[in-house]
Amino acid sequence: MNTIINYLDNMFASLPKSAEMRHLRDELLANMEEKYHELKQVGKTENEAVGIVISEFGNIDEIIEEFGVSLEEDRVTNPLLTEVEVEEYLNTTRKSGRWIGIGVTLCILGAAMLVLLLGVIENGYNEISSETGTYLGLIVLLLFVAIAVGLFIYAGMKLEKYKFISFEGDFDLSMDLKNKVRAKKDAFQSTYMIVMIVGVILIIFSPIVLFTMMAFNENTANFGVCIMLVLVSIAVYLFVYFGNVYAAYEKLLRGKSKRTNEREEDRVIGAVASIIWPLVVIIFLISGLVYDQWHINWIVFPVTGLLFAMFSGAYSILVRKD
Repeated sequence: MNTIINYLDNMFASLPKSAEMRHLRDELLANMEEKYHELKQVGKTENEAVGIVISEFGNIDEIIEEFGVSLEEDRVTNPLLTEVEVEEYLNTTRKSGRWIGIGVTLCILGAAMLVLLLGVIENGYNEISSETGTYLGLIVLLLFVAIAVGLFIYAGMKLEKYKFISFEGDFDLSMDLKNKVRAKKDAFQSTYMIVMIVGVILIIFSPIVLFTMMAFNENTANFGVCIMLVLVSIAVYLFVYFGNVYAAYEKLLRGKSKRTNEREEDRVIGAVASIIWPLVVIIFLISGLVYDQWHINWIVFPVTGLLFAMFSGAYSILVRKD
């Protein structure tokens, strides 16, 4: 099969590098690949199959005339990504997804540490006053948030190089490279589905732990909240990391026209997220410091997470429908 690809590349090497010509080359490769596999299935040897396919290829000038392809260069053409560039993009996306997932997890764990520290003090640990414990918990929370923000910035800087892929869609893939990316996506599909199911189970199971602990002993409510938030943080990490990897495959396979709507979708959802999450942290701190509601104000995080997920899903459906 590599012989056919090389033969086709050599035939198109002297022709203009236009979008029409790339499309013609990819279409011919798909037809030749299909014919090659058909010949192999009927018992032809490798050399026989390759020879028949190439002999049936015909004259390149006749094919160009038949398809009505222009020999003039496009004034503006999207860059054709190489396999090395695609692998670098996927690797960078994996690493950035890992840092973003860790950052979001740290934000949730910071709140969990605060609740845990208050629970330890309320259950008889008198070495630290309630006020001191609150300030210590807030210091840990703000430290975790500061680290998370640093990770977000670092991940964003790493992905800036591939903005033309993730947000603009100004690129093209050859047919054989697109098939390789599609094969990798299909292989990753089962892992992605399993991880998403595990994440949903953790989200559903997390409040059960809290209610179970409260049913046996109300004094353990803080510890139940801490465990619940830890389970939620694990689920969120799975969603962010594996969701990023899966989205990278989809962005490589989608065309520029589809990315136009997605850019608007990403912009709106990102703008809402940049407002809603800092607002949630402000509400959390005010309700705790001013009204001393540390025992219940943690609920703003899971509730906001669910509402934001509902908004994101509904908005995406409406945009893509249009």
